[in-house]
Amino acid sequence: MTAVMANGNWDPALSRLLVSLEEVRQQLPSSEEEFGFLSGLLQSRELNALVQVHNKILSNGKDEKFHPMLSNAMQVALEVLDVVSPRTTLHGDCKEIFFLLQKPHMQGLLCAHDAIAQKDYFPRLPEIPVEVDEDEETIKIVQLVKSNEPLSGAQSVEPIVGATIKTDEETGKIVIARIMHGGAADRSGLIHVGDEVCEVNGINVEGKTPNDVLKILQSSEGTITFKLVPADSKINLRESKVRVRAYFDYSATDDPYIPCKEAGLDFKNGDVLHIVSQDDAYWWQARREGDRNMRAGLIPSRALQERRIIHERTAKDKTGEEAENDDFDREEIATYEEVARLYPRPGLHRPIALVGPPGVGRNELKRRLLALDPEKYKTTIPYTSRPIRPGEINGKEYYFVTREKMEEDVEAGKFIEFGEYKGNLYGTSAESVESLVNAGYVCILNPHYQALKMLRIPQLKPYIIYIKPPSFEVLKETRHEAFARSTFDENNSRGFTDEEFLEIIHSGERIEFLYGHWFDETIVNADLSNAFEQLVRAVAKVETEPLWVPASWVQ
Repeated sequence: MTAVMANGNWDPALSRLLVSLEEVRQQLPSSEEEFGFLSGLLQSRELNALVQVHNKILSNGKDEKFHPMLSNAMQVALEVLDVVSPRTTLHGDCKEIFFLLQKPHMQGLLCAHDAIAQKDYFPRLPEIPVEVDEDEETIKIVQLVKSNEPLSGAQSVEPIVGATIKTDEETGKIVIARIMHGGAADRSGLIHVGDEVCEVNGINVEGKTPNDVLKILQSSEGTITFKLVPADSKINLRESKVRVRAYFDYSATDDPYIPCKEAGLDFKNGDVLHIVSQDDAYWWQARREGDRNMRAGLIPSRALQERRIIHERTAKDKTGEEAENDDFDREEIATYEEVARLYPRPGLHRPIALVGPPGVGRNELKRRLLALDPEKYKTTIPYTSRPIRPGEINGKEYYFVTREKMEEDVEAGKFIEFGEYKGNLYGTSAESVESLVNAGYVCILNPHYQALKMLRIPQLKPYIIYIKPPSFEVLKETRHEAFARSTFDENNSRGFTDEEFLEIIHSGERIEFLYGHWFDETIVNADLSNAFEQLVRAVAKVETEPLWVPASWVQ
């Protein structure tokens, strides 16, 4: 103990505790072994180091030397990865930092930094229980500074503290219904879902409605004081790490069922969202990826959105708006897809798949891309059961196999697409795509849209570009000016008819409806030169930039 006290760097609180322990040693009902253990623990360097770290954290913001410059270091690191990724082949320093920032230890350090900077100290210590008589309820007093964050009731809303309230159906009491991640109530750590609201700024809320409470909050200025009866259990508000891509547009102000419109988060089809909480079966909490606003917003859950879509389509069927008995009625319901970043892999390029309706110009775009750099861009050699013809070489135009062998491989799922023409089978194997990728080439494909189900798998990781037809007028004008030959005519001996142009557009709408949620990019082929320039830029982006893909592809 003397050695501890002589050490000026030792924490004074531990020293005082050790002195007190010595003073009451004779009165403690403990053995020498137990006392020796506790005394040794209080004098251990490990405990002293932990206490010093704890003290530094608590003084965060008071000591300028330890004041955090930012609270989103992990997000900044991801942005740095995006910037340096295209330069890793040119600059050694960029390559070094690119790999350094992806190391688990570095990312763990940055996450710990952000947790401390945001005062997000997990696990949280339990609240100190208050001793009360058995017939009395525990009461806690919480003060929050009024801010522009939502606290809502059943009908009206007022931005206040980042929570929603409701009337409990069984007791009729006003209770906390939801805590918004990142809001004032969440950051305080003092208000929990299920807490009963007794008073607001000294006003008893018994018998009042949520809207009555909101009026009290509206008239409040500065600090707001809540008197609460704690809930029996506390819900863990630790944020999830899930990212999803949304496959529909959403506007909270247009949603009549959202519990709090001001708490809603608007987004567009294709936006990547950070889902921070899925505790509620109908309303998730989320932020747009990269958004520096700490507070999350409400969005419909996957289950709720699927139910809405089914309801809308059932209503359309009843009114006859969608009478066609085709694939429009049988596609999967796309709402959200869990995603993660896929970084470019040196020497392993993602296949490029061009999909679109027949006649839209996919073949010509593919031909131009292959001709741009024949040593870099390659396409697969199809398989066929057709007999080899004089002058043909196996493995050049086609791989020639027996019909039995091809049917066997089709049954085994080895072909991403196949079909029959004039009694012979033709198809593209998944192995041929993998072979080109493993050889370091960029594989260019233009599959039938139904092949996407077989192509969009973790083993291949394709980048899917939808070649979309323009409007009827533009389609007709540009194809006539280019003297385009009809792909509906086997001999390509004539131009397109108006009916064929309409069929291209209708087929494109069907493809977009069924598989639009799988498109990584859309290029409208109104002008072939402009469309090709867009295609070249898209392919370059895939080779150099980290992009969002299904989460299963990077696990």
